[in-house]
Amino acid sequence: MKKIEAIIQPHKLDEVKDALIKAGVDGMTVSEVRGHGRQKGHTETYRGQEYKVDLLPKVKIEMVVAESRAVEVANVLATAARSGKVGDGKIFLTNVVDAIRIRNDDRGESAL
Repeated sequence: MKKIEAIIQPHKLDEVKDALIKAGVDGMTVSEVRGHGRQKGHTETYRGQEYKVDLLPKVKIEMVVAESRAVEVANVLATAARSGKVGDGKIFLTNVVDAIRIRNDDRGESAL
């Protein structure tokens, strides 16, 4: 099993979610997060005062999929989230040793 974590632009969430559902992804966790990568934020002006916004709003999507589908799902996610601009985000794939469904104690891929 593989865990896929993606940090994307908030305005791309619906597009990414729809693409993942079409690809057959059953479940995902979505969190609102803040951070920055290479773009290092930007400067804004409020009531004549300039200030730096260095932690930008992002969305984090997490899901665990069968290892055989991980690359396919990551590619679907990347295609849906891509705008071609700096700050589009990142996707991380990590190994998952085990998964347990609390309700009935299913283990491994059957718990997904």
